[in-house]
Amino acid sequence: MKISPVEKLLGSIPNRLQLAGGWIDQPFVNQHNPQPFGSMVVVQIEADFRPMDRSGIASGTRHIAMKIWKGKLPNRPPEDLARELYEVENKGKAEPSGSQDMIGLVYPGVNRLDYDFKIHGGIFPSHIESCNRAKVARWLSKVLHLIPVEPRPDGYNPLGVKNLTPKWVAKLGQSGQDCYDAIVKMDAKKLGASLNLNMKCWETLLPHVVRHPALRVELMPILQAYQMQYLGAMYSGCGGGYLIVVSEKPVPGAFQVNVRVSPQK
Repeated sequence: MKISPVEKLLGSIPNRLQLAGGWIDQPFVNQHNPQPFGSMVVVQIEADFRPMDRSGIASGTRHIAMKIWKGKLPNRPPEDLARELYEVENKGKAEPSGSQDMIGLVYPGVNRLDYDFKIHGGIFPSHIESCNRAKVARWLSKVLHLIPVEPRPDGYNPLGVKNLTPKWVAKLGQSGQDCYDAIVKMDAKKLGASLNLNMKCWETLLPHVVRHPALRVELMPILQAYQMQYLGAMYSGCGGGYLIVVSEKPVPGAFQVNVRVSPQK
């Protein structure tokens, strides 16, 4: 099969999309969870476009993966690949990236990552629940719409203020569980609600994620407008990046991604 110039340029390692529950993969967050575990959702997507850097789509992690694995995922268990990539990226870092970045790149399909601080120190999931149904992947690809907003700027740090109350950490972990359940059931309304809850949790727990002097765009008015008009919306990462909108109808100015499932399923 002939590889196109674009495919050759982008490489074959997939991209990943973070949905509801993000930040629960960080031990400084999940250690405050009063529930047995909290969840988040990552979705592996085809590398058929080049994401903006610093926009919450794990482009930095993917760049490292492209380098150490020569542009192609090795034929090894994804758990091993995720741990190897985590160690390489976070070596010597005072504030390590969360393991969801790596997991999303190497696990196909839709994945619910359950984090329990008592297991693996909250760094790696205690359990991963995966859905590789082609029908679900096609549905999710149709209802997710991405609007480029703004990469996070230099000098921006989302961790300046931490309001890590157990009540809201529990809600954050619940948003990930709700998100996965909605996707598996192909329920767009509940999917949108889970993204909206996620954003409320981010705003409450880590307010600099959406409000910070270094940000050049007022993120909250944009978010609220799309949440009012469509089923739900969230940002792809801290400081903006892409606005992910859930809608069963077209969203002007948006593009759609292709959810990648395991070829064996």
